Amino acid sequence: MADTTETPETTEARARPTPLGIYDRPGTEGISSIEIAALVLSGLWLLASALFFLFMPSDNVAGEGLGALRFVMIMLAVFMPVGMIWVAATAARSSRIMREESQRLQAAIDAIRHAYIAQNQSGVTGPEPGSVARKLDELTEAARKTESALATFTSRREQERQTGGTVAPAAEPPREDQPALALGTQAIDMAPPLAVEDFIRALNFPETAEDEAGFSALRRALKDRSAAQLIQAAQDVLTLLSQDGIYMDDLLPDRARPEVWRQFGQGARGRPIAALGGVRDRSSLALTAGRMKQDPIFRDAAHHFLRRFDKTFAEFETTATDGEISALAETRTARAFMLLGRVAGTFD
Repeated sequence: MADTTETPETTEARARPTPLGIYDRPGTEGISSIEIAALVLSGLWLLASALFFLFMPSDNVAGEGLGALRFVMIMLAVFMPVGMIWVAATAARSSRIMREESQRLQAAIDAIRHAYIAQNQSGVTGPEPGSVARKLDELTEAARKTESALATFTSRREQERQTGGTVAPAAEPPREDQPALALGTQAIDMAPPLAVEDFIRALNFPETAEDEAGFSALRRALKDRSAAQLIQAAQDVLTLLSQDGIYMDDLLPDRARPEVWRQFGQGARGRPIAALGGVRDRSSLALTAGRMKQDPIFRDAAHHFLRRFDKTFAEFETTATDGEISALAETRTARAFMLLGRVAGTFD
């Protein structure tokens, strides 16, 4: 038989608090006041019943057939109240234990909340938001320089294939701090109008690294001011969404009629254009909603993208056919708008 003698070490271990410091396991009690009250009531009832039957005059009138029934009734009258007393005692003890556990749990939750707030105020939970923003800006700038170099290299290779010989070195890509031309005219303003086919294909982005037609359409679209702004905003949100494993090819939203898209382009919001929020992937919606609430960088990028899509599509809708609107609705940029618009409440 195991030794149940409690040593000072075991007593100290039992008294030692849990990691939370307050939600300790309650010690096992012996007989509480509830059990004592139940024992007293049971003893009083049994004593009263014994005195009653002891001094009750004998009744010999009842027949033999009624003797068994009388015995059963006496047992019920004696022991049923005792059973009810102990049922009530058990219920009272359980209620008290649950109340104590609830208080301990509430205290633990409050302690966790206060500790979390204290850590956030002390600034020890992670890097400063400013440093994170600077890192993201550096990565974005490096990505833009890489894209410009790739576009220049690809353009030179196309010219060599078309002319069959060497060409002069390409001019350096224009920088953001490059001064404007005379009379405020910039090079982007002198570009020819963007074809609708190139605009739609650019919004879907190249399928693969070998999609030369897609890259060509993307380069032509980037020469258009409005299209370039929308494409850059779409690229930002698609990159951020991919960090959570959300890809537009996996969404497969419900298709909306071109008439609904036209209503959106003409300024309708809310229930009339609810069909545009055809994304049904619950996991993507939940992840995007959580990122929208917790990540200010993602939230700003999403709202900027929604504004650019709204403005650009309003211009596109005035001259586009129903077929062109349907083709644009199948692009990755349009699917990102459906997802973010539903999370932001555009269709509510």
